[in-house]
Amino acid sequence: MTADQVHDSSDVAFIDILRAVADARGDARCISGPGSTSSTWAQFIERVERASAALNALGLGCHRERNELAHHESGQDHLALLMHNSPQCLELMCAAFASRVAPVNVNHRYTADELVDTLNYAHATAVAVHSDYADVLTAALPRLAHVKVIIEVTDSGETVISTAHDYETLLNAHPPYLEPRQASGDDLYLVLTGGTTGRPRAVMWRNADAVIECFDAARAPQPVKQFLETLRPDLRTLPCAPLMHGAGQWMAMRTLLAGGSVVIPDHAEHFDAADTWKAIENHGATTVGIVGESFARPLLEQLDSEDFDPHSLNVVLTGGAPLTSATKARILEHLPTVLIVDGFGSSETGGQMSIVSSFGSATSGTFTPRPDRTAVLNERLDTVLQPGDDEIGWLGTTGRLPLGYLNDEHKTAQVFRMIDGVRYSAPGDHAKHLIDGSIEALGREAVCINTGGEKVFAEEVEEAVLRHQSVRDCVVVGVPSDVWGSEVVAVISLNSDDLAAPTLDDITSTMQHLARYKHPKALAVVHHIRRSPAGKADYPWARAIAMSHS
Repeated sequence: MTADQVHDSSDVAFIDILRAVADARGDARCISGPGSTSSTWAQFIERVERASAALNALGLGCHRERNELAHHESGQDHLALLMHNSPQCLELMCAAFASRVAPVNVNHRYTADELVDTLNYAHATAVAVHSDYADVLTAALPRLAHVKVIIEVTDSGETVISTAHDYETLLNAHPPYLEPRQASGDDLYLVLTGGTTGRPRAVMWRNADAVIECFDAARAPQPVKQFLETLRPDLRTLPCAPLMHGAGQWMAMRTLLAGGSVVIPDHAEHFDAADTWKAIENHGATTVGIVGESFARPLLEQLDSEDFDPHSLNVVLTGGAPLTSATKARILEHLPTVLIVDGFGSSETGGQMSIVSSFGSATSGTFTPRPDRTAVLNERLDTVLQPGDDEIGWLGTTGRLPLGYLNDEHKTAQVFRMIDGVRYSAPGDHAKHLIDGSIEALGREAVCINTGGEKVFAEEVEEAVLRHQSVRDCVVVGVPSDVWGSEVVAVISLNSDDLAAPTLDDITSTMQHLARYKHPKALAVVHHIRRSPAGKADYPWARAIAMSHS
């Protein structure tokens, strides 16, 4: 796809497709789970339209059109979703599209300090928050520069945050528009990364492009009528992956655009393996989405120890963290008719490639790329490597791509490159194009650690470890873990050789401003941290040290 073919202002907007799907599905099941506020499609779309009217009434919307802006700029209000998996999270995300507000996912495990950094960077003008996280948001509010609207989802109708609007009260006060406001395929969908490309950044997708590349509703633009001809009403999806990450959102949106139903377990604020199997059994889920070993192992333990009936399950989707062929084989021993689809993608590319495993044929490591979309680019990012080339390069994707990173022209130019008139996204995955056409994924650079599906930026943890009074220097790396994919390990040197080495608890006690998944799981103490003359850490050396201590 050439530079002038990347975007088309006539593309159908996400919300227009959703409205047509809802009209076609009517009283069919839309969301299954405890206390679901939108059990049927008719109920779901009415609540979406009410929430959309409320967002506009609160002054939120689009203030500058896409054709007036540079690729890295936004002319819309941004609604941060500080929420766990729930019908309300899905309603508000869809309502944002309907009201021409850009939704942006936020990790509900963040501390107040992390929220301040994230929401100020993302220029969030509104926040939707579950009451469970209201205290953290309250602590952050005095330092939030742009937030003017807070919507709180409560169980009682009483908001914890005094300035917040109760979500249900808003819905009751705002009937749907008689004529829904016109949305645009140019309106933004913001995906806040976990930090793989450095500190978290907001990737800017046109929602019409996200429909095709992220939500996987179509491989090419098409009229709404053709979307309706490919509905899958039998699709019942349970995303174990949290909706605070792109992978969980994409799975849920894909299901909604297919006219299926989304299953939410009883305790969706955290992953619970037994709860997941019960939800699959009770609601007849056909597809479940997990995040690598850290989800698969607890699920297997439950299958080994308890009697569940997941006969409805057809597909296990995994992504975001490694899932070994041995674990896949164990799952397939329990569920021999299931397909395990190991997907590979990123916030900057959408889906890129996959591996499919079935009973007797569990594989991992090499992926089948999307034809005419996924490629391996050379180290200089100026040539497309061919199958069989010896060079290790960067995994790249073309087609419908994001506009760039919010308010970051420099990083946008680094990641999104033109090669022979074709635009590619190469966010930082090393890869090799094998002679048979498959692609071997070789991982991200050392400064980012993927642990249990969460991405940890090493320099942020290093800074926190260095707060301990006895630590002179520190390098943080990831080492392989059977459970987490990678574990965070801190390699430290001390201010004096005479000092007793601090314990892991001593170190983490100074890191309460960081989410717990960022805390080191092990320490390695050395006399001296190896760095280059310019002061750059030697990450391969540090990883070898960390592995020798594990």
